Amino acid sequence: MTPDDIQLNFNPESLLLLNVFLGMIMFGVALDLKLSDFQYLFKHPKPLILGFISQFLLLPALTFLLVLVMRPYPSLGLGMILVAACPGGNISNFISSLAKANVALSISLTALATMLASIMTPLNFTFWQSFLPDSLSLAEPLVIPLWELIETIVVLLGFPVILGILCRNYLPKVADILQKPLRIFSILFFLGFLGVAFYSNFDNFLQYIGFVFFLVLLHNGIALLSGYLMGKLGRLPDASTRTLVVETGIQNSGLGLILIFNFFDGLGGMLLVALWWGMWHVVSGLSLAFVLSRFPPKTAN
Repeated sequence: MTPDDIQLNFNPESLLLLNVFLGMIMFGVALDLKLSDFQYLFKHPKPLILGFISQFLLLPALTFLLVLVMRPYPSLGLGMILVAACPGGNISNFISSLAKANVALSISLTALATMLASIMTPLNFTFWQSFLPDSLSLAEPLVIPLWELIETIVVLLGFPVILGILCRNYLPKVADILQKPLRIFSILFFLGFLGVAFYSNFDNFLQYIGFVFFLVLLHNGIALLSGYLMGKLGRLPDASTRTLVVETGIQNSGLGLILIFNFFDGLGGMLLVALWWGMWHVVSGLSLAFVLSRFPPKTAN
C-alpha cells in the first residue's frame, strides 16, 4: 500500500462541523483587522505586491519544481501543491510580532491573501497540478470542481473575514469580548483537529514519517527562503523582509486539510503532507522568530 491508496473520510456531519469551526477561526482572526489597516495597502503598495508574488506566484512555482525534482508519490506531490496554494496561516501575525517584523505589513498581507485566496488557491492548485507528468499523477485522474472550490473558500474565508472586520469597526466592544476566547478556541481547535487526524492515521503516518518529514522540512525551508529572497531582491527594509519570510512560510494548512476532506476524499498522501505541515510550520516559525527576536531589524539608511 502507498500513500495514494490511503483514505481518511469524515462523515457529512463532521465535515459540516469542521467547516463551521474554520469559519469561526477566520472570523476571530479578522477581529484584529481595522479598516485603517487597509490604508497600508494604498500607502505602501510595493511590499504588498512583493508579498503577493512571493506567496501566490513564487512559492507554487518553486513547489512544482520541487515535486519534479523529488518525484514523491503522486498524492504527496498534490498535497505539496495544495499547501503552497493556500493563503498565510492564522498565526503568522503572532509570529511576525515575535520576530520583530513589520506587523502592520503582516496584518495587511494576511487580509489581502485571505481575500484573494478564494480565487488564487483553486486556480494555483488546478494550474500547477495540470502540468504534472503522468509518472507523478494518480492512476485515476482527479476531477477538480473549480467553481465549487471557489464557492467553498469564499464561504469558509471570505464571509467570516468580512463579518469580523465589520464587527471590529462597528461593534468594537463586542470584538474585544470575543477576540481572546476565539483566539484560544482557534488554537485549541486546530491542535485538536490535527490530533484527531493524526491519531486516525497514525499507522500510515509512522510508515511514511521519514519521507514526509524530510519532504515538508525541505518544502517549508524553500517557502521561508523564497520570502527572504523576494524581500532582498525588492530591497525592502529588514523588518518588512522578515514579514515576507513569515507570511510565505506559514501557510493555512487547516484550510488545506478541510479542502482535502471536502473535495479529495481524504486522499492519504495529501493528508499526510498538510497534517505534518500544520505541525511543522509552528515549530519552524516559532524557532525562527526566537532567533530573529535576538537581533533587532536593521533600519533603512
